Amino acid sequence: MALWLKIVIIVLVILVAALVALYILGTKMQKKQAQQQSMMEAMAQTVSMLVIDKKRLKLKDAGFPKMVYDQTPKYLRRAKVPVVKAKVGPKIMTLMCDEKVFAVLPVKQEAKVVVSGIYITAVKSVRGSIVAPPAKKKKLFGRSKKDNKDKAAKSSKK
Repeated sequence: MALWLKIVIIVLVILVAALVALYILGTKMQKKQAQQQSMMEAMAQTVSMLVIDKKRLKLKDAGFPKMVYDQTPKYLRRAKVPVVKAKVGPKIMTLMCDEKVFAVLPVKQEAKVVVSGIYITAVKSVRGSIVAPPAKKKKLFGRSKKDNKDKAAKSSKK
């Protein structure tokens, strides 16, 4: 048997083993995520709060309990997370927030939100008007397509 054929067979065997390992790991992670999601839904409460401030901070700088920092995987500890400082009843609390909720949540306004532990999962209603999340900036090619359409529309009118 030729040397290159042996190398190709060995590489294929390694790739198949890696794919099988990733499949097994993926199914375990899906089961774990489904279990965590059901626990969060079971613990969810609707709370009225006054949002004082919101910003993205590193987990260590956010002011969460040490247990939260210890339970976070090491590769996520240095990532910035959306943090909301809010007045819930008489207490001022620091809460973590979902990315979609963080964009919609208004500052210095009262809102009814769904909270599960220290995690804000959804916004039910806002007293006053909801501030729409800022529109995403168009990238270079998106702008050039729009410019070309505008030029074509102007030239067709002439």
